[in-house]
Amino acid sequence: MAEGPAGATAPTVIFDTDVLIWYFRGSEKARRFLSRVPHQRRAISSLTLMELLQGCRDRAEARDVKAFAGENVPVLLHPDEAIARRAIDLLEEHAPSRGLRVVDALIAATAVEAGGFLATANVRHYRVIARLDLLPFRP
Repeated sequence: MAEGPAGATAPTVIFDTDVLIWYFRGSEKARRFLSRVPHQRRAISSLTLMELLQGCRDRAEARDVKAFAGENVPVLLHPDEAIARRAIDLLEEHAPSRGLRVVDALIAATAVEAGGFLATANVRHYRVIARLDLLPFRP
């Protein structure tokens, strides 16, 4: 999987962990949703990859997750200082009232900093975040 810069010329679609969990559960809707995004525009946060790996039951599943990511998601975005600072601001603003969690704040901050869309089924968690463009997935 290639690691790309936070900025890109065409809008990047950053997939939230929940969409990929649906995909791995065999959801045809998730498969179609992913396939509608051109390959070169697909991205995930390295935190999403970590969450997926954390949910694996054994090494074979972990290999499958990494193989899937390598074949289907060409851009892996890592948190940097700008993303961390934005995530801190998001947590300060939304954690008390909306229950925003650390990883969700970092993934949202990644999408904002990358200038891309966040593809997620958890729209209610993210819709209050200014400058975050959502691409809703309905499982």
